[in-house]
Amino acid sequence: MGERFASASDYEKCRRIHRQFGTTYYFATLRFPKRIRRRVHAVYAFVRVPDEWVDNPGELSEQARLDLIEDWRAQLHAGLEGVRPQHFAMRAFVDTVRECLIPLSEAELFLDAMAMDVWKTRYATYDELRDYMRGSAAAVGVMMCYAMESKASEATLARACALGEAMQLTNFLRDVSEDVDRGRIYLPQEVLEAHGVTEADVISKRFTPAFRELMRHEVCRARMLYAHADWGLAELPPRMRRAVLVARILYAKILDVLAAQDFNIFAGRARTSKATKLRCAFQVVLRGDAILADLLCLPKGSHRSGLNLATHPLE
Repeated sequence: MGERFASASDYEKCRRIHRQFGTTYYFATLRFPKRIRRRVHAVYAFVRVPDEWVDNPGELSEQARLDLIEDWRAQLHAGLEGVRPQHFAMRAFVDTVRECLIPLSEAELFLDAMAMDVWKTRYATYDELRDYMRGSAAAVGVMMCYAMESKASEATLARACALGEAMQLTNFLRDVSEDVDRGRIYLPQEVLEAHGVTEADVISKRFTPAFRELMRHEVCRARMLYAHADWGLAELPPRMRRAVLVARILYAKILDVLAAQDFNIFAGRARTSKATKLRCAFQVVLRGDAILADLLCLPKGSHRSGLNLATHPLE
């Protein structure tokens, strides 16, 4: 594998970044074994650093942000060739990539999406948005699969991509107001037009009956993505499965909060409470396989002898 670059201090800094910015997923990963938590923190920090350059640039110009992303890419390539990275998060990530054989192509897809975010602020179609999410979210899900020692089968990775897309779409629906303040609209133009919502409605944060129906439709799309991803959870090792299940449930609960707000995304940021997080984690610890069996619509009692994928083959 070569020389290890990251110190215990590097991984601790990654953990702090994860705890600060990824509260829902961080909470879920507390269920991971220590070695897996360390890798997950490294992957999260790797993606969060450039994400901050893109979303909270301060005085950074567009070109400066693009240059930072390309330097991040160069540090990754140099690290994999044996050159010690300058940044603690990159040192931890390079070690994790080599340890878990994470495909470099997935990290490249993510960095391509971050560069796109610097200059692209509108999407014509959902397919166009989905191409972006393949890098910004699905690639992260694939990298996490490798970090969690999951079977890297084509079907499992496809489900990981679906879960990443579901979580990203949930974020987009929750954060419409914040994204508008950054000059971005992730709701595709074709979706706006299909529901009679204008870009001016979004920019002015004008909630109309048409906007409500648009949100109802997109929440339904996100729920379908979660349902598609759920069979991938069944292939994860049991202890990792419980942690990812907590994250999946909590993210989907954001959609429940949006529905409780009558889909008015401008009424307040949809979030889950600490009590909800604790209750969810407790229930998954007690009956995680039963909860997953319910999500998969398996017959009652299927969880008693373990989840059997033969009852519902992956496409």
